[in-house]
Amino acid sequence: MNALSLAVRGTYGELTAAQHAILFDRATSSDDMIRATTAAILQRVRIDGDTALRALALEFDNIALETFEIPRMRWQSALASLDPKLRSALERAVANIRSAHQVFRPVNREFTTTDGVTISRRATPLHRVGVYAPGGRATYPSSLLMGVVPARVAGVDEVIVCSPPAPDGAPSPVLLAAAELAGADRVFALGGAGAVAAMAYGTATVPRVDRIVGPGNAWVAEAKLQVAGVVAIDAPAGPSELLVIADDSADADIIARELLAQAEHDPMATVVLVTTSMSLVDRVDSRLAVLVSGAARESIIRQSLARRGAFIVVPALNDALTFASDFAAEHVLVVCSDAESVADRVRNAGTVFIGAYSSVAFGDYLTGANHVLPTGGLARSYSGLSTIDFYRWTTRQRISQSAAAALASDVGTLADAEGLPAHAAAARHWQEKSA
Repeated sequence: MNALSLAVRGTYGELTAAQHAILFDRATSSDDMIRATTAAILQRVRIDGDTALRALALEFDNIALETFEIPRMRWQSALASLDPKLRSALERAVANIRSAHQVFRPVNREFTTTDGVTISRRATPLHRVGVYAPGGRATYPSSLLMGVVPARVAGVDEVIVCSPPAPDGAPSPVLLAAAELAGADRVFALGGAGAVAAMAYGTATVPRVDRIVGPGNAWVAEAKLQVAGVVAIDAPAGPSELLVIADDSADADIIARELLAQAEHDPMATVVLVTTSMSLVDRVDSRLAVLVSGAARESIIRQSLARRGAFIVVPALNDALTFASDFAAEHVLVVCSDAESVADRVRNAGTVFIGAYSSVAFGDYLTGANHVLPTGGLARSYSGLSTIDFYRWTTRQRISQSAAAALASDVGTLADAEGLPAHAAAARHWQEKSA
């Protein structure tokens, strides 16, 4: 059987400049047309509010929306009519996400830096959060749960959801059912950059939020980046990514299935196998070719592999770890004879799956860990969504009179050095008062 068309096949250290760019230039904001179009949409919504949202729904969704908000009775009806097996799976996911994220709640701290000086940090839940739930190419109730449930665990006062309308003018029934199970407060039939703008700036109908979370297409990702100056966002997110680190002991069928699962997300999804074994590359190549042929999303998978699929051979696992650190993937799956030890040395990743049984699919849906993760190499500096993203911190400082006198001289000296005499005088007042 002929080998699959992959974007990159080669040995790490011998990649061409073009191959290196394919693998490492995965920025979510690189298209001038998308940037300009998104900026125009944001401006329209900022100025014209609901009027712009109705016009955008007509332009992009071919729907004339009279109202954006979906009444709760419709959510409840969607939940009541949901397939029992699907409802049970969603309920299990909600329970696991809630359990996992309760552990990540922040702890208030108080400490003393010097006699008479007490510093503390207090975490306060955000007032209102907006969750974007994709609903274009595919519907992802799991992403809605990953945004709403942690916000609820954190104690956010109000959680709103925006998701694109279907032809009937409402988001998918399974999304409405998920919103009911997760405990959302309001749902709006709004998608794309317009939804992000509505949540960022507020309109007569859609309230302004304190943070926007959730994945979306290129326009949603770009819109979140452009409004980040006025509202907090989670990590900028783009197409799905998987990096598999494997040695010759790995099962080629398992690796092929994992690559296939992530490649089916999007034609721009990135799937990479880095291994010490050329034999494993050949085995995975053969097995992947069999699995792709006739797959339900074969066209998407083939596009993904041809654009951003890669098999990379490295001399040793240390080289695989160096590659992984530079690549900073959304998902890293470690399938080695000593997977635990290798996983401990993975520095930059959104989430790490350890061992052959740890399918990324389990993390996408049911383990309870969050699947809203940084992509495009941003795992070097961003973390995955968690409970702590739904808090803001307030620092509190308490200084006794004796500590004020003790600090005054050095503070005055530093203020003088910076040319701020009023600062110096404010500090020295307490030295003089205690004299």
